[in-house]
Amino acid sequence: MDILAVIAERKIREAIARGEFDDLPGRGKPLPMEEDMAFIPAELRMAYKVLKNAGCLPPELELRKEIVVLRDLVNTLDDDEERRKKRKELDYKLLKLAMMRNRPANLDAFPVYREKIVRKIVG
Repeated sequence: MDILAVIAERKIREAIARGEFDDLPGRGKPLPMEEDMAFIPAELRMAYKVLKNAGCLPPELELRKEIVVLRDLVNTLDDDEERRKKRKELDYKLLKLAMMRNRPANLDAFPVYREKIVRKIVG
């Protein structure tokens, strides 16, 4: 254990002995679990918590928020051309999210991109 950890541990034990932690809210109860952190890798949880407390969303959550808004917008548009543009933007964001999660994208779900990729491969 490094010197700072030893000092911190000693200070905490002294405060416990003086009863400084006796009147804390939630004493004797388990800490509430943060369910939204369940799928975040353990090594990133602290950084995400700091970002959340600062009012910032991690890039993946920001992208998910944009996807939800775009899906709602696509479902309400009457203009076919505008709907096509927004659908293309939505498909791009869904692909980007799949890449951020290190998951393979199912190109059948993205017909516009699938056709372009097939054309490039086939020639």
